[in-house]
Amino acid sequence: MEWLNQYQPKLVSAAKAISMIKNKNRVFLTGNCSVPQTLLKALVDYAPNLCDVEIVQVLAMAGSEYVAPAMTPHLRVNTLFISENVRQAVNDGRADFTPAFLSEIPGLFSSGRLPIDVALIQVSPPDDHGYCSFGIEVGVTRTAAYSAKIIIAEVNPKMPRTLGDSFIHVSKLDYIVEVDYELPEIHMAAGGEITDRIARHIAALIPDGACLQTGIGGIPTAVLHYLTNHKHLGVHTELFSDGVIDLVNKGVITCERKTFHPGKIIAGFMLGTKRLYNFVNDNPIVEIHPTEYVNDPYLIAKNDKMVAINSAIEVDLTGQVCADSIGPYFYSGVGGQLDFVRGAARSKGGLPIIALPSTAKDDTVSRIVPVLKSGAGVVTTRNDVHFVATEYGIADLYGRTIRERAMALVDIAHPNFRAELAEEAERTYHLPRWEVTRDFPISEEELTPAEA
Repeated sequence: MEWLNQYQPKLVSAAKAISMIKNKNRVFLTGNCSVPQTLLKALVDYAPNLCDVEIVQVLAMAGSEYVAPAMTPHLRVNTLFISENVRQAVNDGRADFTPAFLSEIPGLFSSGRLPIDVALIQVSPPDDHGYCSFGIEVGVTRTAAYSAKIIIAEVNPKMPRTLGDSFIHVSKLDYIVEVDYELPEIHMAAGGEITDRIARHIAALIPDGACLQTGIGGIPTAVLHYLTNHKHLGVHTELFSDGVIDLVNKGVITCERKTFHPGKIIAGFMLGTKRLYNFVNDNPIVEIHPTEYVNDPYLIAKNDKMVAINSAIEVDLTGQVCADSIGPYFYSGVGGQLDFVRGAARSKGGLPIIALPSTAKDDTVSRIVPVLKSGAGVVTTRNDVHFVATEYGIADLYGRTIRERAMALVDIAHPNFRAELAEEAERTYHLPRWEVTRDFPISEEELTPAEA
C-alpha cells in the first residue's frame, strides 16, 4: 500500500494541526454529525493566539464554545444555515448568517466567492487504495475541502465508509489527526396525535412507485410509518435518518422503479443513530453525493413521481411560506426546501408538499396567518407552492386564485382561528364568509386535497 508513505508523514497532533491556521483565515468546519470534535476543541484552545478568523459552516451538531462572547476578537462564525448552537450568537450579532440555497452553497466555495483557506473535516480510514470516505456528510463538505488551500482531517474508524461521490485520497490531505470516538447520534422524537394526523393526510397522497425526499423530524418519520403498505418506493433526498431502514428491510423502498439513479438511495448527508451509521457502511444501495448534485432541481425533476415534504414556520393566506425566521428573528435557513419544491414541481407526477401543525404554543398561535410577520423571510413563494398540509387536511393551491387559496387555507387552519382568518379573508381578499364555514374535524373519507 504505497499510500502509507504519504499518510505517515502527515500524522500530527490536533494542536499542531490547528497551529497552521493564521490570522484572518477563513476556515470551513464540517457540519452535521461529522463535526471534527477534537480539532474544534483544539481550535477553541488555540483561539487566543488568533484574531479575525472566520469559521464558515452550515448545520453543525456541536457545542457553542467557539461562538461564546469571549471568542469574539478571535473567531467569528459565518453560518449558511442556522443551527441551535449558533442561533443566539447570530441574533445577538456575535455571528453572521449568509442566506443561500443549499444547492448553491458549494459553488460559493469552488467559485472563489467564499475562498477557503483551511478545511477542518472528518473522514473514514483509508481503504486499500488510499481513499478516505467523507462518510455521513458529503453534501457541502466535499466541495469545500477540495476548494481549500489546506485540508486538516480527523481520521476516525467510527466514521462509516459511504459510497458514491464521497471519497478523498490521502494525497489531498495536508495534516492528519487520528481519533477514535463515537459519532453524535440524533434520535427522532416520537410524534403525537397532531403529527400522526398530518402524516396520514400526506401518506394518502403518495402513490406506489413514488420517489421521496425524506427529511428528519416528527412529520417525515411519521409519514414513513404510514407507507409500510406501499410498493416500489425510491429515495432522492438531501438527508435521511433511521426511518428509511425498516422500509428498505421490508422491501417497500427498493428504488428499482426510479427514473434517475435506479436502484440507489441518493442523498447528501444523514442525521441519525448508530443503527443508521451501521446501515450505510459499505451499503451498495446508498450513494452519498455533493449537494450541488443532489439538490439540483433539474436533476431532482428527473425522478418521476417525486414527492418533496418540507416544513414551515407559518403560511399566509396567499400561500407564502416562511420557514427560516420568526419575524426578524433568524431561526434556521432556506436549506434545500425550494430546491426540492421546484424539482418536484417539474417532475412527472410530482408532489411538492409543505407540512406544518396548524398552531404553535399550545394552540395559542395560528400558523396559518393573514400575512406573514413583519420581517419574516419568504422561503417558498406563493408562485411555487402546491400543497399545504396540516392536521386538518391538505390545501391544493397551485393554479388557484388568491380568493380560492385563502378559502382552502382557512379550511385547514385550527378551528379556534378559522373565524378570525375568514374575517381577514373577507376584508382583504373579498372572500364571502359563507364559503369558509365547513365543519371540522374532517372525516377519514376527506383525506384528499381540499377543494378550492
